[in-house]
Amino acid sequence: TTEQPRDWPPRAPFAAVPFPGALTPFSGWDCSGGADSAGIAAEAAAAAAAAEQGSMFSPGPEEHCAPNKEPVKYGELVVLGYNGALPNGDRGRRKSRFALYKRPKANGVKPSTVHVISTPQASKAISCKGQHSISYTLSRNQTVVVEYTHDKDTDMFQVGRSTESPIDFVVTDTISGSQNNDEAQITQSTISRFACRIVCDRNEPYTARIFAAGFDSSKNIFLGEKAAKWKNPDGHMDGLTTNGVLVMHPRGGFTEESQPGVWREISVCGDVYTLRETRSAQQRGKLVETETNVLQDGSLIDLCGATLLWRTADGLFHTPTQKHIEALRQEINAARPQCPVGLNTLAFPSINRKEVVEEKQPWAYLSCGHVHGYHNWGHRSDTEANERECPMCRTVGPYVPLWLGCEAGFYVDAGPPTHAFTPCGHVCSEKSAKYWSQIPLPHGTHAFHAACPFCATQLLGEQNCIKLIFQGPVD
Repeated sequence: TTEQPRDWPPRAPFAAVPFPGALTPFSGWDCSGGADSAGIAAEAAAAAAAAEQGSMFSPGPEEHCAPNKEPVKYGELVVLGYNGALPNGDRGRRKSRFALYKRPKANGVKPSTVHVISTPQASKAISCKGQHSISYTLSRNQTVVVEYTHDKDTDMFQVGRSTESPIDFVVTDTISGSQNNDEAQITQSTISRFACRIVCDRNEPYTARIFAAGFDSSKNIFLGEKAAKWKNPDGHMDGLTTNGVLVMHPRGGFTEESQPGVWREISVCGDVYTLRETRSAQQRGKLVETETNVLQDGSLIDLCGATLLWRTADGLFHTPTQKHIEALRQEINAARPQCPVGLNTLAFPSINRKEVVEEKQPWAYLSCGHVHGYHNWGHRSDTEANERECPMCRTVGPYVPLWLGCEAGFYVDAGPPTHAFTPCGHVCSEKSAKYWSQIPLPHGTHAFHAACPFCATQLLGEQNCIKLIFQGPVD
């Protein structure tokens, strides 16, 4: 009989699904690679106690506690293409995920006065008053300046490439497969310096809305002559940024049942439009009156060079944590999967060793899913170095090391890691793999393709992912 671990899973919304094969008990987890047994047992007991109160999914690494009261968390932005951290480590405002908390004092703004100006000097005079403003340059001798005033009911968070102080979350271009490529450099970024702003209501239900463009250090947004802009029927000005801010809301939320939604473009004032012919085309798309700029759990935000996933605080509460993923990793390793040829035991490396191929690392043939240890035979040609023939079933295809997907925010469920993306070899639950396999992510100025959320590699093959076939121990 298979003996279940004593302390896992606690009674909670999600439970670890036992890996097929012998399961040895363990009494806790350790994401950092070393802890004394008493500490591990205490942590496991604390998790079980928390689960009794319905809060197994403990705050993520971004959480911090106020002395008396937990700050309200609106949600988190997670950058696609990074498996838990940037390649050179998370530093300051530049990191792979960013949590949005209720600010001690509201910093939101809302439109107030509109000025139509005929001289550049007058335009500068208004925009230098210390108030937030958006300038729409219609021609050399006409500019519309919309002044913004303080809004005590909202908090504003700004995202962009600039490292200037108005930007809360600094985002740089994501390089495909950058987990293993620190050397790659972007020659010219396509992400705007002040790309977008997210405005959250300070009162429940803490609705978050997205707007294209962010205010610069002078508290201004400038839409030059060449930017797409227009006057709405109600008289209000609006416009689009050069490369645009695209948003996709999944159908059915961010759950096991989720389906991809439709990509839309968000205007500077937060209206929703169909996509332009290309990212920077002058002609805007059509207004979609039935849709809004309110972010939902699982909404994707594309900044033309990086794609962000929005997770609400409630969504994160019902999502597996990194500890849960670590427990699943230990569970797979405890089942002692073996290489069917070399008969040596395989093991997924610990989360903090996710860049280094280890001796016991599982490898897989991605055309058939058979899992092996590393071996050097089966090459089919000198030209296709990665085309190998599986010794189990003779199928020819890529042969790659398997990596556990460690960024918990990308999981739509808490199932065991049974599927691998093709051709990168990142492993996650079946439903998570199938969800991301069907999401068309923007690429370049007018292309879309599915990509691995953990490394941004373009997916290939018939299904974009493959079910892994592990062999249990023979003894």
